[in-house]
Order: sequence, then C-alpha cells, then structure tokens
Amino acid sequence: MNRLAQETSPYLLQHAHNPVDWYAWKPEAFEKARAEQKPILVSIGYSTCHWCHVMERESFESPDVAAYMNEHYINIKVDREERPDVDAVYMEACQLLTGSGGWPLNCFLTPEGKPFYAGTYYPPRPAFNRPSWMQLLEHLANIWDNQRETALNQAERLLGNIQRNDGVFIQLKGNGEEVFADPKLLYQRISDQFDRAEGGFGGAPKFPSTMAIQWLLNWHYYSGNPEALEHGLYSLEKMARGGIYDQIGGGFARYATDREWLIPHFEKMLYDNALLVSVLCEAHKYTVGHLAEGAQSLWSETIEQTLAYIEREMTSPEG
Repeated sequence: MNRLAQETSPYLLQHAHNPVDWYAWKPEAFEKARAEQKPILVSIGYSTCHWCHVMERESFESPDVAAYMNEHYINIKVDREERPDVDAVYMEACQLLTGSGGWPLNCFLTPEGKPFYAGTYYPPRPAFNRPSWMQLLEHLANIWDNQRETALNQAERLLGNIQRNDGVFIQLKGNGEEVFADPKLLYQRISDQFDRAEGGFGGAPKFPSTMAIQWLLNWHYYSGNPEALEHGLYSLEKMARGGIYDQIGGGFARYATDREWLIPHFEKMLYDNALLVSVLCEAHKYTVGHLAEGAQSLWSETIEQTLAYIEREMTSPEG
C-alpha cells in the first residue's frame, strides 16, 4: 500500500494498492524531485474513467513498470475532480503538444512543475500508432539524463505558449478575480477554433465545450454578433442530432470519439448534462420567434429528455 491510502479522493484511493510509489499533489513530491533532480510524472484522471482503469491494470499494477517509474521519476496522482485547476493547466499543455486531450492525462514535468511532454493513454505494447508506456518512460528518462537542456527548453517554450493563450482569456487583478481582458480577442480565439463543418471545437476526441458555447450565446446578446449565435446553435444542433446524445434514453455522453459527434464515449456525467441543459435553455430562448418551429422543438425535446434521464438515472433516493 502506498501513501495514497491516506487520501480521501475515491480516484486516489483506487491507486493506493499500486506498486507505483505515488504521491498526492503536495509540496513533498516537488521537494523530493528538486532534491533528487528527477523529472515528475503527473498522472491525472477520475474514478469512473474507463481508460484510467485500463492503464492502471495494464501498467501501474505491473511490478516491472512500477519499479522503473519509481527509480526514474517522482510519480504524482491527481484526481481532476478534486483539482480541476491542475488538470486545466496540464490539459492545455497536452493539447498544445498533441492537438488533442483526454484522460488519463500523463504529463512529464521538470522538478519545478513545468511540463516538457504530455499524452493520454499508452498501451503496454506499441499499438494505435503509439509507443508502449515503457518505451515512453525509457525515452523521456534518457532525454532527462543525457539531453536535459532539450527538456528544459521545451518546458520553457510550452509554458510560454500556455501563458500567451491564457493572456487572451483573462487577466488577474490583485485580489485574484478573473476577468476577461478583451472580449473581442476572446471571441476571435474561440471562432478560430470553431469546426465550421461539424460544430464544436477542434477534432477528435470532441468534447461539448459547454462553457464556450454559453459564452458565444452571451456574446451575441451583448454585441449583436450574428456569427456567435450561429456557431453556438450549430454546435448544439450537431450534438443533439448526433451519437453523443442518447437518442433513446436521453442524456449526453462525456465526449464523442470522432469529429462528427457520431460515436460516443459510453459514459454520462451529471455535471455535463446539467451544463448542457442550461445552455440548451439559453438556445431555446434565443431562437423563439427567429427559427423554424422544428429547430425550437429540437431544443425543447432534448431538454425534456435529458432532464427525464437525470431524474430517472442520476437521482438518488436521498435526493
């Protein structure tokens, strides 16, 4: 049993019996990394994540893999539902490096916490055009031991890109309050990422990006920008008519595995469905009297079916 046995997160407790010498996201892990000048592996997931369980079974429960990880890395496990702030930073690093993201999210950091490489699931043997997890561990350990300057330079470039991207979105006041620095710049960034063919943002896997859609609808309300409304409504329509939405039982899956929203990742989360119901209500409000009756009924039917799914499948007897 490792030190995760002292944690309260269900996800971290699931890994308490791994032979990997896991740390939680705490100062002691970074202090040890700095003292030993080892790179840090941060592995991020959540308790109901299918591929997190697969990677645990295939790699993190292997004594040989764990021995290599323990010798060459300081290993940290993070529950994204407990630390969404940590997840957000390293997910952005992964997306900048690979063009996609997902969980488990595995990031390799300098002892100061700066990412120099990131990816998601890695198989125990080379497959899916990916190296095995062990091959990746050995490759990055070799770079750290023999080409450390390369890793450090990569970390600085990546961190700079993250900071530039965040600068478009927010500025921090002295009291830590986050405010939009320039809504026009924010709209331009969101618009640049919009998938004009299939709706949503980016490629596969494709997540609902509910907050971005909500912002587009709000921006249309305040600015009158018709394209912002079109982008938001088109994204919602493609999801509501696609496979990410359960056309029989109602409710939305966490994400689609393809760009076209056809193939769902078969997992539904309460927070996703709650957010999507909220933004669908906004869509219905914006389109009453402006779109054909069929479009309005799509929103109302999807809202009703999703709420029925939440009440039927996600509500406990205790409330």
